[in-house]
Amino acid sequence: MSNPFRDLPSVTKLLDAPALVAARERHPLALITEAARAALEALRAKIAAGEPVSTNAGELAERVATKLDADTAPALRGVINATGVVLHTNLGRSPLHEEAARAAYEAARGYLNLEIDLGTGKRSSRQSNVRTGLRAVTGAESATAVNNCAAATVIALRAVAAGKDVVVSRGQLVEIGGSFRIPDVMAVSGAALREVGTTNITRLSDYERAISPNTAALMRVHCSNYRVRGYTKSVELADLVALGRKHSLTVIDDAGSGQLIDLAPFGLPGEPHIPTSITEGADLVLFSGDKLLGGPQCGIIAGRADLIVRIEKDPLMRAFRLDKMTLAALEATLRLYRDPERARRDIPTLRMLTTPLAELRKRCESFAKWLREIPGLTVGVREDESFVGGGSLPDVSVPTCVLALSSATASESEFAAKLRTGAPAVVARVQDGRVLLDLRCVFERQEAELLDAVRAAAS
Repeated sequence: MSNPFRDLPSVTKLLDAPALVAARERHPLALITEAARAALEALRAKIAAGEPVSTNAGELAERVATKLDADTAPALRGVINATGVVLHTNLGRSPLHEEAARAAYEAARGYLNLEIDLGTGKRSSRQSNVRTGLRAVTGAESATAVNNCAAATVIALRAVAAGKDVVVSRGQLVEIGGSFRIPDVMAVSGAALREVGTTNITRLSDYERAISPNTAALMRVHCSNYRVRGYTKSVELADLVALGRKHSLTVIDDAGSGQLIDLAPFGLPGEPHIPTSITEGADLVLFSGDKLLGGPQCGIIAGRADLIVRIEKDPLMRAFRLDKMTLAALEATLRLYRDPERARRDIPTLRMLTTPLAELRKRCESFAKWLREIPGLTVGVREDESFVGGGSLPDVSVPTCVLALSSATASESEFAAKLRTGAPAVVARVQDGRVLLDLRCVFERQEAELLDAVRAAAS
């Protein structure tokens, strides 16, 4: 009777198998050797347990190479977003315009004038280039940028209200992502929250009664991820500004989503328009860069020049500052806004949100012809709804057209899982017993990959 342990190939024989010889072009020899030894040890354990095993060196080498490739693959990889949620937080929110992505790439691969004035040879601020662009698109006296909007809120409050009161409506004490709440963010800044009004009703008189000698600022917080409907009343920014001027108080508008182009004509009303907030007199306006602005993740503070100077002198600014890639991408994104129509047409987030239903239906019907050639796949085209996502326009849906798929060999959840774990990964929606593919967020350059992914999942 043969000894199954002796039938196992040696480590040397395994390393000389074609699959592992080829793997040396992708992985260090030491890593391959370690993986080969681990595979052999696993086989010995199975033999000891009485389990049947294959001892073919070529087959084992291929399995080792496949596992090694999987174990060392990047954890972050590209995904095809077929959910219809444009600013999908779990998928990285706003995709960058090609010019912005290229600017980040060029900044990453070499040196650049990050903090040097090339004309004088002296040190300069890394905010200078984005400050110019932000002033142009917002109309503000000055502006600066930090690593997200929560950081913008913290550092702005530290600069103008540390140790003092900030008056905020109870109806605006929003909880943002990750269970972080406006009261918690304010506490970190050192400012004291002074709540006024009720959940649904806050009047200007509520703010005025709350003002005391210790009050430093009045603050409006946009309810970016929920809406209060029905019997409700809130104070307009212009009225809050007038009250602030009357009592010599700073007025802060935490506007959130960063809308620089009015999207109401496209059926997307309800988000603060940043240039309007500046025009109405807010001393500081805070907003995100990776939402409706369509740029990289960052938090932007626009407003009075003297307050921006004070903010930038805060030691916390160094902890919150942006890296060179983000600054380059933000500057390139802001350049696109010099022509608002081009920005709406070319910035991916804005283009996706304003794509007409007729155009999406045409894409779906064309793509459905290819999908119907896949055996075992049932394909329908129907109208549905897309959403903005990312804590923007929470109660506004956008009419869309979707591909409704069902597989003869898998349930809808199994089919969606195959798409999600394939290469490329496709994230879709499961609804009414079907897997829905919304092409609103699928780039045309991804359509061939999407077709291959569906074909593989259905096979």
